[in-house]
Amino acid sequence: MAWEVSPRRARAMLVTLSLAAFAFITTELLPVGLLTHIAPDLDRSRSQVGLLVSGYAVVVVLASVPLARLTQRIPRRHLLGATMLLFAAANAAAALAPTYAVLAGSRLATALAQALFWSVATATVIGPFPVAVRGRVVALFATGATLAPVLGVPLGTWLGQQAGWRVAFAVLAGVGLVIAAGVVVLLPSYPPAAGGAARGTAPDGRRFAVLLIATALGIGGFMTLQTYITPFLLDISGFADAALAPLLFASGAAGVLGTLAAARTLDTWPIASLVTPLSIGTAALFGMYALGTLRHVTVAFLAGIGLAYAAFGSAVQNRMLHLAPGSTDIASAGVSTAFNAGIAGGSLLGGALLPTSGARPLALAGGLLTLVALALLAVDTRPRPAGGSAPTTVRPARQTRTQAAGRTCPDQAR
Repeated sequence: MAWEVSPRRARAMLVTLSLAAFAFITTELLPVGLLTHIAPDLDRSRSQVGLLVSGYAVVVVLASVPLARLTQRIPRRHLLGATMLLFAAANAAAALAPTYAVLAGSRLATALAQALFWSVATATVIGPFPVAVRGRVVALFATGATLAPVLGVPLGTWLGQQAGWRVAFAVLAGVGLVIAAGVVVLLPSYPPAAGGAARGTAPDGRRFAVLLIATALGIGGFMTLQTYITPFLLDISGFADAALAPLLFASGAAGVLGTLAAARTLDTWPIASLVTPLSIGTAALFGMYALGTLRHVTVAFLAGIGLAYAAFGSAVQNRMLHLAPGSTDIASAGVSTAFNAGIAGGSLLGGALLPTSGARPLALAGGLLTLVALALLAVDTRPRPAGGSAPTTVRPARQTRTQAAGRTCPDQAR
């Protein structure tokens, strides 16, 4: 049975779920911007408030795959609608939290909602679109997450500074309710297994495993430096405190450009779109280590890291849609786990090196990790020697373009 969705409705679904991604990432990172306001209000140290972010990532790592397995049979309209309602309720609880324990509990609930969201949202939003343009849709969907650190967190921080940190979380609760309503109105109700992106287009369990390892290593390499980029910019590059906000904004803006650039290349050059940003990021990390004392050069390398991180994330999601050995929901949960494992691992590595070695070696350590990830992907995606055939992920893409000819916007697989 075909599940039809008009092109306009499909685009509206894309915008709605991209906004949901924006809201989730903003919520995840918001305590960083409001740390100095939350800590005294709840009579806690800044490091304890910082745990609200690191603990959040750990929950996503542990919960993504189990939650994806538990919810495999639930229609995505109901599941994502309930997920956004949980998001709204958890943020409302955070806004009203009388104690640190209640705030931590609300963060736990939000992290569980995010783990579930990232497990199913990619396949859901991609399903209505022809295979030939899904790479572009993946990147456009990722734009919401990329914009969150650039716009969402600064706006939430400003609002918390002006009206109190609780108001910022209350606004996010309201945003969650609006998105939940949009999900219920726009998403069709269909069995999850019938989704047009419910299965990989070129399933390959071995290559998918390599992708997960490379993702964890690559993201870990970026985060080894990025988590402690402030001391690097202050102590190594010699920037003043006042320059930090513009520098971080420039890095975030470069990430948005990287995502938009990926939207133009993922469908035509899916492999190059995966290894090129990782190559740029690796070069930028090594450049930061070698030339980080030169301010103008550091700005360029910082932008390169932001661009590479965002573009690499979109390319990994696109590659997952090709290689998923079974359900793309489970595969997406695996990718989410790898991402957050990389975030947590990179942060831990950087935190261990910083007190003894200073900030400069963090760029070297990060570059070495991304170089290993790049080597894994370069070897795994090279053409196979038998007959000089292209990688297995390219042939099905050509077939499905033919199959998609004449189709404007089918919702799910026919």
